[in-house]
Amino acid sequence: MRLKSIELLGFKSFAKKTTLEFSTAITAIVGPNGSGKSNIAESFRFVLGEQSMKSMRGKKGEDMIWNGSQSTPRGNRASVKLVFDNSDRSLGLDFDQVAIERVVNRDGSNEYLLNNSQVRLRDIAELLSGANIGSSGHHIISQGEADRILSASSRERREMIEDALGLTAYLYKREEAERKLEKTAENIKEVESLRRELGPHIKFLSAQVKKIEESQALKDSLFEAYAEYLKRESTYLRLAEAVLLDEEEAPARELGALNEKIGHLRATLDKKGKTNLETHQLMDLEAKSRNLRTRRDEVMRELGRIEGELVARQALHREAGGTIPAKEAHGFAQKIETELEAALGLEGETLRARLKAIVLAAREFAERLVSAIEAPGSTQSIEELKARKSELERTLQEIAAEEEHAAQLIHSLQAEIENEKDANREAERDLFSAMAERSGVESMLAGLRAREEVLRHEKESYRLEYGEAGALFLAQALGFESYVVRREDGSPLSDAEIFEEARANQEGRRRSLERMKIRLEEIGAGNHEDILKEFNETTQRDQFLLKELEDLALSTQKLRALIEELTQTLEGRFDEGIGKINKEFDEFFKLMFGGGSASLVLMKEKKLKRVSSQEEALDAGDEDSEDGDVEVEEGIDITVALPHKRVKGLHMLSGGERALTSIALIFAMSQVNPPPFLILDETDAALDEANSRRYGDMIENLAKKSQLILITHNRETMSRAGVLYGVTVGSDAVSKLLSIRFEEALAVAK
Repeated sequence: MRLKSIELLGFKSFAKKTTLEFSTAITAIVGPNGSGKSNIAESFRFVLGEQSMKSMRGKKGEDMIWNGSQSTPRGNRASVKLVFDNSDRSLGLDFDQVAIERVVNRDGSNEYLLNNSQVRLRDIAELLSGANIGSSGHHIISQGEADRILSASSRERREMIEDALGLTAYLYKREEAERKLEKTAENIKEVESLRRELGPHIKFLSAQVKKIEESQALKDSLFEAYAEYLKRESTYLRLAEAVLLDEEEAPARELGALNEKIGHLRATLDKKGKTNLETHQLMDLEAKSRNLRTRRDEVMRELGRIEGELVARQALHREAGGTIPAKEAHGFAQKIETELEAALGLEGETLRARLKAIVLAAREFAERLVSAIEAPGSTQSIEELKARKSELERTLQEIAAEEEHAAQLIHSLQAEIENEKDANREAERDLFSAMAERSGVESMLAGLRAREEVLRHEKESYRLEYGEAGALFLAQALGFESYVVRREDGSPLSDAEIFEEARANQEGRRRSLERMKIRLEEIGAGNHEDILKEFNETTQRDQFLLKELEDLALSTQKLRALIEELTQTLEGRFDEGIGKINKEFDEFFKLMFGGGSASLVLMKEKKLKRVSSQEEALDAGDEDSEDGDVEVEEGIDITVALPHKRVKGLHMLSGGERALTSIALIFAMSQVNPPPFLILDETDAALDEANSRRYGDMIENLAKKSQLILITHNRETMSRAGVLYGVTVGSDAVSKLLSIRFEEALAVAK
């Protein structure tokens, strides 16, 4: 890579466009004091991104712009452009020529251009660092700063040497990695904070999902239990109805035959005129007894309906506010069922006692229900049902009493008639026998009708359970008919086996269904789909954040490994570079001073840390905190020993000696890792004639590796240049440029 030219426009005293081309290894710039030749060195600093206005003899960016004169107005912007020959691709761009330009406007804003495309300052710095053109300015030594490397702090001196050794690119990479590591740590904290916020919500949703799972498992069990219950109940009711119809067929035919026989006997007796008062009384009593039985059946059916409605109303009230243990309700139902089954076929006082027990149990349970109900607005309806129930119970008691009385009278008359031995009474005895037989058949049919009523209630209960199953499982409940009831070993049960099972078992299944439904209602769990959707989304978000944490942890690991690798590379190359610089530094120093020695020494400085008041308070109670309040910085110190003098430190050198020492160090640095160009602004001003010749020899040697741009008054230095630029200033205060090639001058002189 070679520096081709620099172009100044509106920069300081160069109001007009001025171009310097660098076609030779050494270019010298000369001119009287105040002509603006040092502005050229500062223009290099400017275009390479120098941010310190003080180092360019200004206070703000506006000071870099031509400020005007009486004949030339001030400018609104200043620009400096460097053009490089990049044929060897040292700059890492696929261009043969690379132009870097910086523009400053009157408002202080800056623009950076790379081949006329706007870029960031960082882009310029990273591009140049790859070609050993760093930001420390070790390759630009301006007037008055020749010993800057000597007067700098050890840390600043280390940075200059790192820059000179071409380590800036590695430093940029390490700084970038450290910034990324810091950003990654912030991201980790943020993601962990988000996960902490999600934690309680996930815990809550997990509990809800557990409820849903428990509810679903219970619902599955309930569906299975319902399917078996409904299948068994449907099979039982179908077969029970068939059996009942079959059992009713013979008694019904027999009753018809007896009615026909009784009618025939009555007609015969009436025709013979053989009926008497006892016979008429007996017939009337028997008819009255039949009417009482019919009325009793009607009252019992009405009472059952009222009790069912009362229970239903009270259940509604219990849902509205009242409560009663389900165990008590099931116990009451089982008790009533047992009493009713026991009452079937009973007559007289026994039936009356049994019915009274049923009435008392129903009244007690109803009173408990009423005491549990606290829902307003329905009391009157329940009271009316209770009043009607009490009325029916009284009517039932009255009927029972009348039946008992009629039965006694019939028994008495039958005994009286049986005692009579009159042959004429034979027909009457046949009639009475038929009537007694008919009474037995009617009792049998009454029992069958009672079973029919029980079956009707069972059908109604089945219908309600089927409806509840439909409400819970919708269309799935309709498929229970295909359910196969099986034994424990898995073999299917026949319909006959299902029918013959004790009804108590089926009642136990129904109570189990009720318990499962109550448990299902207690679990609740709200809107399942919404909860599951939110749970899935939240857990997916948490898993995503967890994956982010894993990725960030991996990035942290990789960044730390990269930082460690870059640090080791920097330290290795720095140590190697220091050794090479020391060798060259010592040789140049001996050449400049005719002996002596000089070297760079790696040193460590302790520096106090800035800590917060809280940290100070914590450290106050820590006996081992003495070493924790300092940080160690590595720097570079310079040791020199002049020949024939007892001078061991930089502070004991004279101004000329400092200048020679700084020149020796700069040249040594340039020899080890030569920059593309080196600018020396009057660094030879303090040299005598002998040292000037040595200086000239050294720059010719340096020119073999780097382009040199020398701003000088020294004739010896001028003589070593291939091109000489002269800077003058006219009455308009604008710097102008003249140039001459020494080869052409020599040819003209000949």
